[in-house]
Amino acid sequence: MRAVLTWRDKAEQCIYDLAFKPDGTQLILAAGNRLLVYDTSDGTLLQPLKGHKDTVYCVAYAKDGKRFASGSADKSVIIWTSKLEGILKYTHNDSIQCVSYNPVTHQLASCSSNDFGLWSPEQKSVSKHKSSSKITCCSWTNDGQYLALGMFNGIISIRNKNGEEKVKIERPGCSLSPIWSICWNPSSRWENFWMNRENEDAEEVIVNRYFQEIPSTLKSAVYSSQGSEAEEEEPEEEDDSPRDDDSEEHNDILAVADWGQKLSFYQLSGKQIGKDRSLNFDPCCISYFTKGEYILLGGSDKQVSLFTKDGVRLGTVGEQNSWVWTCKVKPESNYVVVGCQDGTISFYQLIFSTVHGLYKDQYAYRDSMTDVIVQHLITEQKGKRDGFFFPPLTVRIKCKELVKKIAIYKNRLAIQLPEKILIYELYSDDSSDMHYRVKEKIVKKFECNLLVVCADHIILCQEKRLQCLSFSGVKEREWQMESLIRYIKVIGGPPGREGLLVGLKNGQILKIFVDNLFAIVLLKQATAVRCLDMSASRNKLAVVDENDTCLVYDIHTKELLFQEPNANSVAWNTQCEDMLCFSGGGYLNIKASTFPVHQQKLQGFVVGYNGSKIFCLHVFSMSAVEVPQSAPMYQYLDRKMFKEAYQIACLGVTDTDWRELAMEALEGLEFDTAKKAFTRVQDLRYLELINSIEERKKRGETNNDLFLADVFSYQGKFHEAAKLYRRSGHENLALDMYTDLRMFEYAKDFLGSGDPKETKMLITKQADWARNINEPKAAVEMYISAGEHVKAIEISGDHGWVDMLIDIARKLDKAEREPLLMCAHYFKKLDNPGYAAETYLKIGDLKSLVQLHVETQRWDEAFALGEKHPEFKDDIYVPYAQWLAENDRFEEAQKAFHKAGRQGEAVRVLEQLTHNAVVESRFNDAAYYYWMLSMQCLDIAQDPAQKDAMLSKFHHFQHLAELYHGYHAIQRYTEEPFSFHLPETLFNISRFLLHSLTKDTPLGISKVNTLFTLAKQSKALGAYKLARHAYDKLQGLQIPSRFQKSIELGSLTIRSKPFHDSEELVPLCYRCSTNNPLLNNLGNVCINCRQPFVFSASSYEVLHLVEFYLEEGITDEEAVSLIDLEAPRHKRENKWQEITSNNSQTLRLDETVDSMGDDDPFTAKLSFEQGGSEFVPVVVSRSVLRSMSRRDVLIKRWPPPLQWQYFRSLLPDASITMCPSCFQMFHSEDYELLVLQHTCCPYCRRRIDDPSP
Repeated sequence: MRAVLTWRDKAEQCIYDLAFKPDGTQLILAAGNRLLVYDTSDGTLLQPLKGHKDTVYCVAYAKDGKRFASGSADKSVIIWTSKLEGILKYTHNDSIQCVSYNPVTHQLASCSSNDFGLWSPEQKSVSKHKSSSKITCCSWTNDGQYLALGMFNGIISIRNKNGEEKVKIERPGCSLSPIWSICWNPSSRWENFWMNRENEDAEEVIVNRYFQEIPSTLKSAVYSSQGSEAEEEEPEEEDDSPRDDDSEEHNDILAVADWGQKLSFYQLSGKQIGKDRSLNFDPCCISYFTKGEYILLGGSDKQVSLFTKDGVRLGTVGEQNSWVWTCKVKPESNYVVVGCQDGTISFYQLIFSTVHGLYKDQYAYRDSMTDVIVQHLITEQKGKRDGFFFPPLTVRIKCKELVKKIAIYKNRLAIQLPEKILIYELYSDDSSDMHYRVKEKIVKKFECNLLVVCADHIILCQEKRLQCLSFSGVKEREWQMESLIRYIKVIGGPPGREGLLVGLKNGQILKIFVDNLFAIVLLKQATAVRCLDMSASRNKLAVVDENDTCLVYDIHTKELLFQEPNANSVAWNTQCEDMLCFSGGGYLNIKASTFPVHQQKLQGFVVGYNGSKIFCLHVFSMSAVEVPQSAPMYQYLDRKMFKEAYQIACLGVTDTDWRELAMEALEGLEFDTAKKAFTRVQDLRYLELINSIEERKKRGETNNDLFLADVFSYQGKFHEAAKLYRRSGHENLALDMYTDLRMFEYAKDFLGSGDPKETKMLITKQADWARNINEPKAAVEMYISAGEHVKAIEISGDHGWVDMLIDIARKLDKAEREPLLMCAHYFKKLDNPGYAAETYLKIGDLKSLVQLHVETQRWDEAFALGEKHPEFKDDIYVPYAQWLAENDRFEEAQKAFHKAGRQGEAVRVLEQLTHNAVVESRFNDAAYYYWMLSMQCLDIAQDPAQKDAMLSKFHHFQHLAELYHGYHAIQRYTEEPFSFHLPETLFNISRFLLHSLTKDTPLGISKVNTLFTLAKQSKALGAYKLARHAYDKLQGLQIPSRFQKSIELGSLTIRSKPFHDSEELVPLCYRCSTNNPLLNNLGNVCINCRQPFVFSASSYEVLHLVEFYLEEGITDEEAVSLIDLEAPRHKRENKWQEITSNNSQTLRLDETVDSMGDDDPFTAKLSFEQGGSEFVPVVVSRSVLRSMSRRDVLIKRWPPPLQWQYFRSLLPDASITMCPSCFQMFHSEDYELLVLQHTCCPYCRRRIDDPSP
């Protein structure tokens, strides 16, 4: 470090204080009773400021640069603007000793002999606080939260922004050691943090953390990297400096200088950091550099001293002729201004020289004047210890003294301090282990220009003399040179016998071995040596002379090989014999062999060249610059020197350069070099090509044209490859290449007018390619032209191109069945059944056509096709029935199953429908479904094998249908609020059901509902006996709660009625004219003749019909023809008599014995006496049939295997209608009304417009 005087001036009075404008452009001095304003650039006095009446003791500038303040012995403080105008003045009770601006709030603290005041622009008045002693100095913390006051009585008081005392520091000397100057370190916590990150790389932090966790036996290794070996060597200095133990100490450190001639440091808490440092003079001023890295101290020793932030003295800035009262650093610079007792103002520039050493990629340099940092410049591998990985290491060694010289060599590091030389060594030979320990210490003061360290010696350069010292400090030998030594370098060798390369001012270059007294002169040139280096093989020597010329010599022949201008430093590549680099004129020059120089811009000096890394020193920093060796590599490639080019590439080129080298070598058929280069860029494709060519060469192939053609095809030079393929007689390879690359036009041109088969194959490949690159339309056209219809259809179908499919299908011959079927498949898939049908018709595939109609639910077309081709009946009606069932059209589905001959499915559907209807209480539907079931069973009974079982089921289902048909009215009556049936109808239905339910009750039919209805209607119609019977029956059943009350009431009230039934309700047997009781134990048959009653299917009245049977031998057809004859009968007298009484009119038939001799043969059959309890049917002969009238006979024409049933109406005038489908009987008037209401038969639901029976 040296100080250069920039300018000097002299005022008439003592300079007590000074302050810089924050931007550094102006300097404010307190001289006498005036303020002097200087231009810092050249020392021009800009303006004196008058405002005080007495000596100005202090001045301070606000950090925002808007105003500054001055304090004087006249007890006043004046606030000045940056335009040098006074704007405010306030006073204290005594002379002003110091002023200071808060760096954050710009609050001004002004201190006098007995108090201090705090003022800010927003305040109207100054808040003043008493002091116990005279305040000599003050300083704000960096965050503006606290103000430190130095007292004449040796006390330091730390106050908050409001002036309240928070910390009080009492010094041992008390009033004998007045505090004369204090200053807080200006670096904040964060500024310090980042500064430390710049000085101590993050890697060091990681290393420190790691080693702090390993066993205690290795802890010294940790501290050696941090310079603790030096501390262990000098334990008396262990606590002499402030330590960075925690983050709080990086911030708010107070430097204190007192007239007890001590320099001390304190934390904000009042805790002292380290010990007091003796100064041996009375300090008058102390100040920090802008970033807090150095301290300036001036006083009675008439000079300004530079200290580290830890208090280590580094040197003198400038000696003066009188006491130094003030010294400050220009903001953000290395300029220092000094103000003295005699009025002298001196402005210095501090120049910090670079102290460093380099060996290969190990670089050591001085930091903060007292520390040494060692780092690997190009170490890329990561160290691994105990499973932990670490990035490249950087080590800091804290020497706590001024570092004067540094030398590094292999595992040795020498550091020269003012009074000693320390020699360090690495702990291990591991290049990634950067932990040093002190090996030796030479406690002696040396003066030297250059310092060199070897394995066992240190070399001191003193002008013309070289001294070799052992590590113990003993001088072993000395060399005296003819001229000044300008350059010295260790060039390696065995330990204790290393060689030195020395360059002299007279141009002489020598080689010296440390164990030899005699120097070897390598060569002598006319100009002075500035820099030199020797190649890795020791065959060539590069020298930079004082004329900035780089000269390269052959060491053995002393021949000048070449020279280059504009050089200030030179370095050989340690990994390549023929490469060197030199710098100069802002350029970096790289020279390989005898090729021209390659230049690129680079500031600084080249000090080393290792592989592709060039070590460059620029100003104070060393950097490793990655320089691709592209230019020299291409120079070798131009001359087809592939192996030499590969060696250059290994030093470091880009991937593009590697690829270029690989390609050039491959084209030159230099396969070994090409393989290495392609391996470097990890190009497996070309490596496979090289391997395949090498295999072919091993098999005896020698055609280089064919090899080169393969290379060109891989490189994309297809036309050149095709020419070589043709020249080597392998046209087929060229054709395969073009088709694989989809260059079909080039392939056609290559083929010319060749074989049509190959042309068709080419078109097919082209179509395949068009398909793969998502050009389907072009592919379809090409496939069609090549005759590949299946592929064309597949693409068209997948893309939904119906028009194209139609064209293809219509152009295809019907014999081409497979493509036509594909067309039909896609037509179906694309919802175009019409075209699919057309295609199926074209190839005559009727089965597929039927399936198409079924799948598309085009039933009409399917039925029409089924009519023409009955063999497809099952294929149509079964899916149709299933479709109907899926769409809840079960009745139609049942019919379709039936029509398709699937009787089992038809029956199952009906059974399920019936069950559902019963469960859902839709008894009318249940009756209908049971009737249909019975008819299905009757249909199936035509099969002799199933006749008996099916007829049994038929009768059972017919019976259930009648029951559910009747119960429908009962259920509606009991469940709904209103009834649509007459009481007589409900009465008849409930009687019918009661007589029919003699055995098991079918599902869904409630006896309670039936008896309840019968009881109510019987009571209403006068059948009290029957009503009482019904109520009695109800008492034995489980009655729903909603009927409970009604039934109980009815049971009571019925007892008040007569115990007989109304005679009008008694049913009459029309065969034997017997009045039957309302409650018939035999059921629905006559108690006398056992003739079954025939009921109306609507009112359930007993109809005036008697069933008769035919004699044996009479067929149904013959019987019908006999009845149709209608033979004439004698007219009978009217046997009806009319009787009129008071309340009624009765029509009575006179049936006397004489009337039995009627001429109606059928009547004679009816009057036949019944002898036993068995039912004897009425059997008629041909003569009886012939006597019957067609109007009086109703015939149930059952289909086989059932016999027809014949009924004779005994009251021809009372019309009865029979449904031709279900054969149920109705009063004609009732039937007509029901048909009008429902447009169909109420029982079988046969529509009136349906002509079929």
